Amino acid sequence: MNRTLRLLLLMFTCLWLPPLQAEDEVLDWESLPAEEQRVLKPFQDKWTELTPERQRRLAKAAQRWQKMTPEQREKMRQRLKRWQGLSDEEKARLRERFKRFRALPPEERKELRRKFRRFQELPPERQEQLRERWKNMTPAEREAFRKQRQERQQRLRKRWENMSPAEREALRQRRKERLENNGR
Repeated sequence: MNRTLRLLLLMFTCLWLPPLQAEDEVLDWESLPAEEQRVLKPFQDKWTELTPERQRRLAKAAQRWQKMTPEQREKMRQRLKRWQGLSDEEKARLRERFKRFRALPPEERKELRRKFRRFQELPPERQEQLRERWKNMTPAEREAFRKQRQERQQRLRKRWENMSPAEREALRQRRKERLENNGR
C-alpha cells in the first residue's frame, strides 16, 4: 500500500478509537512489535513528539489493520478516500455526530445500528427515495416524523408484548412472506 494512503488511513482510524491505557504512559517505539512498526513507519521520525494518547491510538489502529482481511482493508481504503473528499465543515459535522452517537446509552446505539442495517438492506432505489424525502423535509417536519415514528413504535411494542408466542410467530411469518413478495 502506498505510504501516503497508509498514513492517512491510520490518521483517520485514530480519530475513532478510544484510548488504550493510562493517558500519561508513553509508548517507546522500540517496544512496538515489528509488524506494528512496519505499519506505523510514516510516524517513526515524529513518534516521540506525539502525545501518549495519540501513540496508543496509532498502535491500536496498527493492530486492527493487521487483523483485517484484504477485503476489509480495501473497504477501509475506500472509506478513507471518501473522508479525504469531504470539506472541513463536513468532517467537523461527522465528528460531532459520532460524538453524540457515542454519548447515547448502549441500547439506543444498538437500536440505531439495527435500523441502519435495515436501511442498508433496502433496494438502492428505495434508499434514494427515502434520502430525498428526508432532505426535502423542514426541521419541523422531521421532528414531527420522528415523533410519529416513536409513537408508532410504542404502540407496536405494546401490541407485541400482549401477543401470545403463536401470534408472534404468525406475525413473523407474514412479515417474511411480505418481504419475499416485495423482492427483498
